[in-house]
Amino acid sequence: MSTIKKTAERLIKKYPNRRLYDTETSTYITLTDVKQLVLENEEFKVLDAKSSEDLTRSILLQIILEEESGGLPMFSSPMLSQIIRFYGHAMQGMMGSYLEKNIQAFIDIQSKLSEQSKGLYDGNTVNPGLNPETWTQFMNMQAPMMQGMMTSYIEQSKNMFVQMQEQMQTQAKSMLTTFPFPGTPGAPGTPPPAHDPNDKTRK
Repeated sequence: MSTIKKTAERLIKKYPNRRLYDTETSTYITLTDVKQLVLENEEFKVLDAKSSEDLTRSILLQIILEEESGGLPMFSSPMLSQIIRFYGHAMQGMMGSYLEKNIQAFIDIQSKLSEQSKGLYDGNTVNPGLNPETWTQFMNMQAPMMQGMMTSYIEQSKNMFVQMQEQMQTQAKSMLTTFPFPGTPGAPGTPPPAHDPNDKTRK
């Protein structure tokens, strides 16, 4: 078996007939095969065979759509509706970053738990010598750690949301300063303040 480390992304071409061609294996593949590449953490890129347009996101969204159409969807209808409302919204870019960072934080928690459970699993199968009592003891031991990680996760999420709000406020202030609306002090078309007869500083 070759031990040469791959340095380039796996290239998959999509042809006008909607078929996907894996240039590494020189075979046509399906969305199920692409999903397997994702599960195996394989780096790949999907390009239009004719225009060379990057279609990777489009293919990944198709996989998500198929998964969501199954029996155990991850996103509820209200959640999907809320995501749609953010398209074209001033906070669209920030919300994308917020969701991405939250997912990464959740992945980090999952990885730490996996590290703690090594030895209890053989691959994806529970160790045959592991009895229910041992598993219960292990989970009880992990409870404080999981609580701490979840607390940290919630705190990070809260901080990210606060940062988003602060950025929006800063942008709003900048816009108001650059393009003052009528009625604000110094704005074009805004009458000067009325003269106060008791103000001795003015003549």
